[in-house]
Amino acid sequence: MSKSQAVLQPEDEPANSPAASEVASELSDAAANDAELPTYIKKGTPQFRRTALALFSGGFATFALLYCIQPMLPVLSQAFAITAVQSSLALSVSTVMLALGLLVTGPLSDAIGRKPVMVVSLLAAALFTLASAAMPTWEGVLVMRALVGLSLSGLAAVAMTYLSEEIHPQHLGLSMGLYISGNAIGGMSGRLISGVMVDFVSWHAALAVLGGLALVAGVVFWRVLPESKHFRPSPFRPVTLVEGYRVNFRDAALPWLFLTGFLLMGAFVTLFNYIGYRLLAAPYQMSQVLVGLLSVVYLAGIYSSAWVGSLADKLGRRKVLWVAILLMLGGLLLTLFQPLWLILIGMVVFTFGFFGAHSVASSWIGRRAQRAKGLASSLYVFSYYVGSSLAGTLGGLFWVHYGWEGIGLFIGGLLVIAVAVALHLARLPALPGNAIVQPAH
Repeated sequence: MSKSQAVLQPEDEPANSPAASEVASELSDAAANDAELPTYIKKGTPQFRRTALALFSGGFATFALLYCIQPMLPVLSQAFAITAVQSSLALSVSTVMLALGLLVTGPLSDAIGRKPVMVVSLLAAALFTLASAAMPTWEGVLVMRALVGLSLSGLAAVAMTYLSEEIHPQHLGLSMGLYISGNAIGGMSGRLISGVMVDFVSWHAALAVLGGLALVAGVVFWRVLPESKHFRPSPFRPVTLVEGYRVNFRDAALPWLFLTGFLLMGAFVTLFNYIGYRLLAAPYQMSQVLVGLLSVVYLAGIYSSAWVGSLADKLGRRKVLWVAILLMLGGLLLTLFQPLWLILIGMVVFTFGFFGAHSVASSWIGRRAQRAKGLASSLYVFSYYVGSSLAGTLGGLFWVHYGWEGIGLFIGGLLVIAVAVALHLARLPALPGNAIVQPAH
């Protein structure tokens, strides 16, 4: 074999295609010929299970800490005598700082490594959440929530890059889906625990419980996640960073995928920010406990992220993404009706579509990016959380002035644009290939 062997696979090639089979064959031959050759992690191996458990724990903690505040927004409005728009800042300030942190933590991980950045990120976020539970003032809460978001940027920026580097391309969609399943369970658990607890204990106690759980998840992540085998450090220099931005934004598909993350997350957070206000008011007048229990709709996302990700591995991402977004739009339309059972079904369908679409777009970033992969993932997640921050707060104006019909119009507009973007992506030609370089043996 030559000095190095490049195995090429188009970034959206189905897993059962000849190109994918060639990748698997090449990697297997390489491993067989040299037992010391670093191998890509394959489904069914102990390394895959450890990676799945660690990233699942990391995703759980990230979303639990980030979104545990969401069902408490009405409680915070009462506790600090603030409006719904002001209360939404407890979430928006976290996502804004997370988004800004991504611009640094992704490139930082390119220089010093993936795992160290993710471990420090999780542990710091858990500690800042525990500190937020002790804050007596609204300003103090916002400061701590900002630090939580900034800390979480480390894992949010790097997790997708770690998977795209370490997981066999044939199983990348599945592994990304499992990671996002952890996100879904974390988002559900954070909302569920805090949403139920605040009916019985103070919001301070609810945040303390979530901080403690996240600390445990961070330790599990640290001990279980395999060390990187395919990471190659690149110096953290301004020139390198500028070149990384240039490469990513000149790509025909990546900027559109960044926009997709912005639109999807903006729509998702807006719906869940204000659905609680609707259901607590007449004619539903649900209790805070019941509103918190509605977080079980995240179970749909836990299933869809892995299932849709695996489906995209088989059929191709360009064939699956726009369909998942249409499911979100269909679920949104159901929430516009008055019967509670239709609203609940709509929330389930909306959640199913969101996590499926996010899983597809996330794995597409990892396969599409040719260089500066850490930065590419950071830019996607940056766009994702900027959408959360801007749309999540702007949606409050639609709620205040136009009620749930206004929310539906706002989210519907975001999703129509997202469908158009997905259809545009489906028409773009695939890259000639993504090189997986095998050292000489």
